[in-house]
Amino acid sequence: MVGTVQESKNQSAGIGYYISLFGAALILLWIGVFKFTHTEAAAIKPLVENHFLTFFVYKMMGVQAVSNLIGVIEIIIALLLIFSAKFAVLKKYAGIGMIVIFLTTLSYLFTTPGMWKIVDGIPVTDFFIVKDLMFLGFGLMIIQNRK
Repeated sequence: MVGTVQESKNQSAGIGYYISLFGAALILLWIGVFKFTHTEAAAIKPLVENHFLTFFVYKMMGVQAVSNLIGVIEIIIALLLIFSAKFAVLKKYAGIGMIVIFLTTLSYLFTTPGMWKIVDGIPVTDFFIVKDLMFLGFGLMIIQNRK
C-alpha cells in the first residue's frame, strides 16, 4: 500500500512537471513569436530602454530588431524546454535561459517608470510581468531536476 501511494505521488509529480514544462514552452514560444510584431516591439520599448542592463541596445539596433532578437531568444529557450523532455542534458541550458529571461523581466518592475500605481490604497502593476515569478521558480526547478 505504501509503495502504491508513493508511486501515485511520483506519477502525479511527473505529470505536473511535464504540464509545467510544456506550458512554459508554449507561453515562451507564443510570446517569442509575438515579439516579431510591431505592437509588441513598441510595447517592450519602455521596459528595455529604462533597464540598467539593456538601455543601450536601441543605440545599436532599431526597435523592431531588438524585439526580434528577444523573440529569437525566447523561442530558443522554448525549444530547449521541449527537447529537454527527450534529452535531459538540455534541461540545464533551458533552466539557465529561463532564469536569465525571468530575472530580467521581473527587474523591469523596478526599473521602468510608471510601472506601479496606487489603486484603492494598494500598489498594483501591470500583472503580465508578475507571472514571471512562477517561471523563474520553474527555471530553478529544472536545473535541479536532471533525470
